Amino acid sequence: MGCFTFIKVMMILFNLAIFLSGGTLLGVGIWVKVDGESFLNIFGALSSSVLQVVNVAYLLIVIGAILLVIGFLGCYGAQKESKCLLMMFFSVVLIIFIAEVAAAVVALVFTGLAETLLTGLVTPLLKEKYGLDPTFTQIWNVTMTEVHCCGLNNYTDFDDSYFYGKYHSYPSQCCGDTGALCNSTLAAEKAVKGCFPQILEEIRTNAGVAGGVAAGIAALEIAAMAVSMYLYCRLDEK
Repeated sequence: MGCFTFIKVMMILFNLAIFLSGGTLLGVGIWVKVDGESFLNIFGALSSSVLQVVNVAYLLIVIGAILLVIGFLGCYGAQKESKCLLMMFFSVVLIIFIAEVAAAVVALVFTGLAETLLTGLVTPLLKEKYGLDPTFTQIWNVTMTEVHCCGLNNYTDFDDSYFYGKYHSYPSQCCGDTGALCNSTLAAEKAVKGCFPQILEEIRTNAGVAGGVAAGIAALEIAAMAVSMYLYCRLDEK
C-alpha cells in the first residue's frame, strides 16, 4: 500500500469516527432537549459541574452538528478524492482552530468580563425559574449540592426571586444544608461561595489536565489540516 493510499484510508477512518461521534452527541442533545428529566435521572449525579450550569442540550446539539459536518467533509472528500470537499474540510477545521485559540485567550484575559456576562444572563433565570421550572430547579440543586455552592455568585442571586417570594428563604445549599430555615442572617454567616467562583477554582486546580487535553485537541486539528492539504496537493499530481 502506497503512502497516499495509506493516508487516505486513515483519513477516511478518522473522520468516520468523528462523524459517528457527532451523530451520537447530536442524538443525546436532542434526547436531553425533548426529555431532560429522564436524562438527569440517569446521569444527573455524574454530570460535570460546568455542563450543569450551561444548557446541556443546545451545547451537545451544536457540537454534534459541527462534528457531523467535519466528519462528512473529511470522510467523503477523501473517499471521492474531491479537492473541493477537502478544501472545505481544511477551512472548517482552520476556522474552529482559530476560534478555539481566540476563546482561550479571551477566557484567560477577560475572566472578569465572562463573570459579568454570566451574571447578566444566568441571574435573571435563577430569579424567574428556580423553584418554578422542575428541570431547571433540579439541575441547579444537583449543581449546588455537588459543587457545594450557592447561586452563581452567592445567596443574593435569589433575592426577589420566585423561590424566595414563595418560601421566604434561600435554598438550603446556601446555608450548608444545616436543616435550619435558610434566612439572610444564616446565609450571610455561612457565606457559601457562588458556583462560578467554585468552578473557576476547580478549573485552576485541574489546569494541567485541561491544558493537556486542549493541546491534544489542537495537535489533532493541526494534523487533520496537514493531512487534508497533503491529499489536496497530491491530487494535482495524479
